[in-house]
Amino acid sequence: MRAAIPIVVGSLLAGGCLNPFAPRYDSSPAESSCDPSTIEGVFHCFQTAYTFRDTTVYGQLLKENFSFVYRDYEGSGIDVTWARDEEMRATYGLFQNAQKLDLIWNNIVSISTDSTRTNVIRGFNLTITFNPTDIIRIDGNANLTFERARTVDPWKIVLWRDELL
Repeated sequence: MRAAIPIVVGSLLAGGCLNPFAPRYDSSPAESSCDPSTIEGVFHCFQTAYTFRDTTVYGQLLKENFSFVYRDYEGSGIDVTWARDEEMRATYGLFQNAQKLDLIWNNIVSISTDSTRTNVIRGFNLTITFNPTDIIRIDGNANLTFERARTVDPWKIVLWRDELL
């Protein structure tokens, strides 16, 4: 066994790796970079924002007049709506308090589109890990309306209606 250690170390040094426990710097573009110039790109950015709990990325996806709508099943049983500022505060709180967020986008249920406005209903699974004993799983459909002023502009979410299953 002792003879094997110098052989392994020698092979690593000969291969140009001075420290096998410190990987080389990767100068290629990040896999997690997102591009909101397409609808699928916005979904990728959304997932990236949740994965890295990054409100800067998330905030860039929302239009100034953004609205979030959900059904309050536990309270009044009516739809509740909040604007972009409240959405950003709620999302910041979620990102700060969760240890891990796993968002999976599923199949597109329906889509209607033109050059400056698109509506997509898409299934999702969200797992929120607050700690090892407090894990919440949410399944539903996100009914999202995207807008852009011109076809060269990035898409932004103007309306998100949460449709939990």
